[in-house]
Amino acid sequence: MIGTVLETAVDRLRASDPGWSRSRRALSAVLGIGITVSVLVPVGLPLPVILVGAVGALMAAFTISDPEPAGQAVSLGLVFVVGSAALTAASLGQAVPPLDGIVFVLLIFVAVYAQRFGARGVALGSAPFFLFFFAMFLQTRLEHVPALLLALSTGLAANAIVRFVLLPRRAGRELLAIRRSFRTRLSASVTAAANHLAAGGTQRTGKQVRRAGDRLHEAVLLIEDTIGDVFDDPKAAALLRRRALEVELAAQWLAITTRRACGEDLAEAVRDDLVARLHRFRSLIERDPRELPVIADTREFSELLVSGSRLGDRTEPGDDVRRAIAELALADLNAQRIAENDFSAEPEPPDGAEPERTPVLAYDNTTRSAIQAVLGGGLAVVGGELVSHQRWYWAVLTVFVVFLGTSSAGATLIKSARRIVGTIVGIFAGAVCALAVAGNVPATIVLILVCVFGMVFFARASQVGMTFFITTMLGLLYSLLGTFSIDVLGVRLAETAVGAASGVLAAVVIVPVRTRAAMLDDVATALDDLREYVTQARALLSGVDNVNVIELSRTLDRDVEQVRTVVEPLTHPISLRAARRDYGWYVLDTLDAVAFRARHIAARARPGLLALDDRLDTVTTRITHNIDVLLDAIHSPGAQGHVEPPPGDDGIRPDDEAAQRVVLASFAKLDEAVGALGKAFGVTPRPGSIVTGEATHPPGSGTAG
Repeated sequence: MIGTVLETAVDRLRASDPGWSRSRRALSAVLGIGITVSVLVPVGLPLPVILVGAVGALMAAFTISDPEPAGQAVSLGLVFVVGSAALTAASLGQAVPPLDGIVFVLLIFVAVYAQRFGARGVALGSAPFFLFFFAMFLQTRLEHVPALLLALSTGLAANAIVRFVLLPRRAGRELLAIRRSFRTRLSASVTAAANHLAAGGTQRTGKQVRRAGDRLHEAVLLIEDTIGDVFDDPKAAALLRRRALEVELAAQWLAITTRRACGEDLAEAVRDDLVARLHRFRSLIERDPRELPVIADTREFSELLVSGSRLGDRTEPGDDVRRAIAELALADLNAQRIAENDFSAEPEPPDGAEPERTPVLAYDNTTRSAIQAVLGGGLAVVGGELVSHQRWYWAVLTVFVVFLGTSSAGATLIKSARRIVGTIVGIFAGAVCALAVAGNVPATIVLILVCVFGMVFFARASQVGMTFFITTMLGLLYSLLGTFSIDVLGVRLAETAVGAASGVLAAVVIVPVRTRAAMLDDVATALDDLREYVTQARALLSGVDNVNVIELSRTLDRDVEQVRTVVEPLTHPISLRAARRDYGWYVLDTLDAVAFRARHIAARARPGLLALDDRLDTVTTRITHNIDVLLDAIHSPGAQGHVEPPPGDDGIRPDDEAAQRVVLASFAKLDEAVGALGKAFGVTPRPGSIVTGEATHPPGSGTAG
């Protein structure tokens, strides 16, 4: 029983952290702090100095994420330089107020603006900001600077030991861990389909099917991000990306056929047989992916393929589900074998384009956020001083955190609310933990390390979770420093509220960007990439050029994920207007349909499949025309234009090959989805045309802000 519970817990952790990347980073932070403390304590340095070294190890693990070890080493050296400057400035500023407040607010601008320069920019902007903050928290002085720099160098060296020696990133092991996570999520997807079919298609099981599909999609994207680090041969990497996409599409098709089967009048015996087949398939894919040759030879696997490949004019109830199971079994087998370097020849993908150079000086959303953060930080200094002359910097920290990674006033509001919730819960947890271990230094240190692990683990996954662990850790730090009191935690909450209010006020008043405006920019980017995708897919299918449409479809996937992030203030329950929520969900659902059809075409497309076929030119010309109309409507609201609706049929002929039928049917669905998206922006079908499809006018599309 205990073994089963433990195995289930590990599977869930693997599904929530594919590749163990978050766990590795959190453990790196804990080990780095442990090494730093074990080195500095015997030297006899004061506790505040030791804590600065620990913060240096924490910040290095938290912020440095260059893809290559050489780049990580360079970033460690640069963090020491900028961190030393931050510690010196903080120690000097506290002796000459209000210099500390001025420098702290300027550091906000640098930290937010530096995000435009990628991973290294984030590290070199965030690390000095947090080191400056902790120097004020620990009330360091100028005479402490030499010892502080020694502690900082020790913390960074400890992180280097952990990063390069104790817990180095091993791409091969990471890929295997992601493959196992992928199979966990694939298993969950099949289980959700089986439960949905067994329950007769309830609303609750339907949500479980959709949630499992979304998580599987995330796992596939993570696999693709890791492939380049594992395979030196670009041909192998391109083929594995294609096979992983085929698995995802096969799983989505299984979910679709299962939902359809729930709407059919199936006999009890047929339904039970389909559910049993799904459970048998799940039991196969739950095994270690390295056992695939064994799995392929099993009787259950052979039965799944034979029953799913039955052809004939007389179909039987449930055949669609049986075929979907067989397609998923084959797709998974092909993908996992290629991951083991067992692959056949594929055309060489084109060389990747040179990455665009980021301009040093430019006015864009990142610059605007930096300006807002500075002004919000100034308001936070004033408001924080009114709450507490000693701890005003908490308010400035909140401003920085809520502006990090936000693109609109609505996103800032959502992030501020989450931070306040995490702070409130963390205050109670910190008070309980501090009182429970009062006077017990080893127990306090253990709990602090637990909080460090939780903070780093949840940093990218949950703002509430990260804030909770930070606040709990600070309560324990106050206890360790001998300054803990309930009043101090109350001041922490008040300063957080002041910082959140200052950030929201700056986001709403100072060069604000409304959620709808940010969404339109990202939708326009997605449409531009969709137009490029359709153009290149036409070139591939017509035999004009051999292009890698898999990569283009994944670019579109990431565009849709960006829209999902930006539109959250509209779809979040905190949005009180139902029309806004309905509008946001309509845009997201329609873009999801567009991305799904693009993936489906990319997985089945091959050079010359529709060469000299007028149907390809007709449908792609109509889609690109409609995309241009939508872009005009987004860039110039009120512009006159109408989308061309698709014809009443998909143009498939009886003598078409199976692959041709699949691609043409997906193009027809893509055509419908693009036309349906136009309704969100006031673009209607051409007058006098016959509208096909089931899309309706998006609720609240005229009023969503």
